[in-house]
Amino acid sequence: MSTFSERLKNGIVTENPLFVQVLATCPTLAVTTSVENAIGMGLASTAVLIGSNLFISVLRKVIPDKVRIPAYITIIAAFVTLIQFLLQGFVPSLYKSLGIFIPLIVVNCVILGRAEAYASKNKVLPSVFDAIGMGLGFTVALVIVGAIRELLGAGSIYGLKLFGTSFEPAIIMILAPGAFITLGIIMALLNQKAINETNKVNNKIAHFHEINPETGECTGCGSCAHSCKK
Repeated sequence: MSTFSERLKNGIVTENPLFVQVLATCPTLAVTTSVENAIGMGLASTAVLIGSNLFISVLRKVIPDKVRIPAYITIIAAFVTLIQFLLQGFVPSLYKSLGIFIPLIVVNCVILGRAEAYASKNKVLPSVFDAIGMGLGFTVALVIVGAIRELLGAGSIYGLKLFGTSFEPAIIMILAPGAFITLGIIMALLNQKAINETNKVNNKIAHFHEINPETGECTGCGSCAHSCKK
């Protein structure tokens, strides 16, 4: 259970594929014109991640090192083709909306990256958990971007109108420039938060451990009564 929670936290927060690693920005900018498209792309990518991580982990000792990348791509392509047929058969409207970006999941950096960095080096269960975490992290990021763009660009969320007729939607938000603006602002806010937290930690360290450069001892302060060496 601890492994599962660790991989979930890693995928959704610590190493979020979009907001932290800045991967798969091409499909993100293209399909996040609505929450429906964002969820569809996220879940499709998650399904491919789980399947490919599982098979690559099972075959990790069998696949020769020299051909591992072509082998990974072949496995990923098989799952992408399966997902593409399922979407085309059961959700044709979503299949049409996502268009070319469904087959392009084959070259999604998130999926190939997890295959190379994690599934090829770990056992099956942790690899599946890693795929679930990364897939959910990617889906959450897509939904956040999609919700902001749909809300400001169409005045709705998942097709549900939230404003009256007086609302003037910013059409730019559902166009390519809106995608860049939305993603840029979100990442700027997250980076600023990380910087603030780092500064707080550094200030605490400096406050509790003020080292005398001459003696090498901790001078102490109101909250630090002990003495320590460098």
